Amino acid sequence: MKQRIAEKADEIRQELLRLSHDIHGCPETSFEEVHAAAWQKDMLERHGFTVEMPFCGMETSFRAVRKGRASGPVIAFLSEYDALKGLGHACGHNIIAASAVGAGIALASVLDDAAGEVQVIGTPAEEGGGGKIYLVERGAFRGVDFALMMHPNTKNIIGRGGLAAQGVKVLFTGRAAHSATPDKGINALSSLIAFFNSIDMLRQTWPNSAKINGIITKGGSASNIIPDEAEAEFTVRASTKMELIAMFEDLKRVAGAAAMITGASFAVDGEPVYAERYPNSVMGEAFKRNMELLGEKMEYPDPRERFGSSDVGNVSLELPTIHEYLAIADTSVAGHTPAFREAAASPRGDDVVILAAKGLAFTGWDLLSDEKLREASMDEYRKKALPFRK
Repeated sequence: MKQRIAEKADEIRQELLRLSHDIHGCPETSFEEVHAAAWQKDMLERHGFTVEMPFCGMETSFRAVRKGRASGPVIAFLSEYDALKGLGHACGHNIIAASAVGAGIALASVLDDAAGEVQVIGTPAEEGGGGKIYLVERGAFRGVDFALMMHPNTKNIIGRGGLAAQGVKVLFTGRAAHSATPDKGINALSSLIAFFNSIDMLRQTWPNSAKINGIITKGGSASNIIPDEAEAEFTVRASTKMELIAMFEDLKRVAGAAAMITGASFAVDGEPVYAERYPNSVMGEAFKRNMELLGEKMEYPDPRERFGSSDVGNVSLELPTIHEYLAIADTSVAGHTPAFREAAASPRGDDVVILAAKGLAFTGWDLLSDEKLREASMDEYRKKALPFRK
């Protein structure tokens, strides 16, 4: 069966690489991935999938379905395809999309001889907006048993976790006045600066894993005018979603105190929370074995390594999930840079599209055909992730 799956992936190689390069050459940011979603939909339909798009109330989300000869496990491959503002596909989401589509088509090619169902779920706005969060909340994963995806990287890694994260915007509103008569105004910028200083005092009360970074996006229009509006944006991270929620309450409290100093009013708005990630190690080990069959040695994450965040964490709270990494460049190349963007359309990047499609599809076949593997994956999910699902 895996030989048949691999042959199908090789058969559609040029289609997959064209999809990857088309998405790479037409970068679209969060919730605006019109072309990327349409190109995936068209390819999946050509290969026998039934595609629903828009999906779950999002214009650039989709669900593609192929059913086997009988009901059985439901395997979903997750596609990402949004670009970074100003940088294009410097996170390699074009490779994620093409590999997910390839895995879905390759695994579906053996469904006439198997019980089960294959889905490819298009998940927009990972870089900002939390598309998977909305998909989880709107029931996209009800009935799905296992979720699989890969991400380009500078190392081949399985089992990497991720921190919870949230974007926060803070706005202080005061009253403008000429700087010659500052007593006539209410200085919104002074409250914002007090808010930044208060955050430094808060840090010692937060867990060691907590991180916060912010920038001032509006601080006034001229030095001789008392600013009537001041605004900042922050990214807040913590080990868990619950820790993050408590930190957000702290931020609202100190914003109120900073506003009180000058008499300004304030608003604190939090974006959807990206949950921490619970990688399923049983599925991850199966992926590792499959990638090594394909000649790719996989490693485990360095426990001292710093983690980022992704909305796939929200999926990992709902069902057994893997989000593994394959190298498209060496370790001297950082993600979210022009060099990584170029690697995402390089010969190695193209090879990873096909390798990932095969490895993901092989792992999907393992789950379809091996009841013990399914049971072990579910047992780990129930013990490791389910207790934190709130």
